[in-house]
Amino acid sequence: MNNEEQVMMNLWDLFNKKIWLDEFKMKDRLKGYKPSELHCMDYIDKNADSNVTKLAEAFYMTRSAISKITKKLMDKGLIESYQKPDNKKEIYFKLTEQGKAINAVHEQLHKELQERDKAVFQQVTDEQFNMILGFTEKYNQHLEAEIKKLGVDITSGYFDKL
Repeated sequence: MNNEEQVMMNLWDLFNKKIWLDEFKMKDRLKGYKPSELHCMDYIDKNADSNVTKLAEAFYMTRSAISKITKKLMDKGLIESYQKPDNKKEIYFKLTEQGKAINAVHEQLHKELQERDKAVFQQVTDEQFNMILGFTEKYNQHLEAEIKKLGVDITSGYFDKL
């Protein structure tokens, strides 16, 4: 296995373990809520005037997938939609009081997960962080360029039709 394959395999393994551990803890305290719903609520809380398009772009999901998530969140009473007086076309979302309470639990869990992993990050030097960040930024830019080459709007639902 070459270095590139080893890096990708390690990143994949790391990512999967983190997801598994995080979800294990979250399932205990946030039963009945999917990670996509929780992250959608978090985005809505942190970004004023969130709409389907902004959410789809942020999560690299189709607008139809986001519409389904936001409908479920509205049905659960966690978000509500609104329109601006000067723009009756766009529909925006905000958290309800119940949504704010669930989001607060989600944020607290994230703090606990960061605390769990703090020991590792404290051992990483600034030089190592800069190297890791440089690599991830370059790789991210490469992937964005590859997506643009395809000429596909990833939020359009193109992949739903394949």
